[in-house]
Amino acid sequence: MIQPAPTKLIWKRQPNSHHCFVCGLESEVGLKLRFDDNGVDEVRSHITLNRKYQGYPGVAHGGIIAAMLDEIGGRVTMSANPDRFMMTAKLDLKFRKPVPVDTPLTLIGKLLRDRGRLVEAHCEICLPDGSVAAEAEVVLAQIPANYSPGADLDDLGWRVYPDGDSAS
Repeated sequence: MIQPAPTKLIWKRQPNSHHCFVCGLESEVGLKLRFDDNGVDEVRSHITLNRKYQGYPGVAHGGIIAAMLDEIGGRVTMSANPDRFMMTAKLDLKFRKPVPVDTPLTLIGKLLRDRGRLVEAHCEICLPDGSVAAEAEVVLAQIPANYSPGADLDDLGWRVYPDGDSAS
């Protein structure tokens, strides 16, 4: 289980985008997650999943769980630089307990190792009692220099939005 970061660190909101499935504030089907980081090595988010994201009745679909852990792993690399985008090279996921819908969940991502081109993170989804329902070890890789999606951060809506605001 990830231990809480020291309280002397200052937590700040990370940027969101328009259409990302996990963090896109204008995505009609997305999760609209918002993330806060301590500026060093930890990211957190909170969500209560709607029933539309369930697999079995009352239980979140495994793909939704994987998407959340993948995203918070990638967000760890942005703790010191919100424009440091990396791509997932490996996601080793373990389902420990059913992840219920209609229940407050806490997502935590923790930096384990930053080697520049490669980053390792540990991520968890915790239930209200603090127990870990799902966790992942994530390896992220620097996006290749020759890969140019042509994305303009302003066009993506990549900025910090006040709570309650959408990306429009």
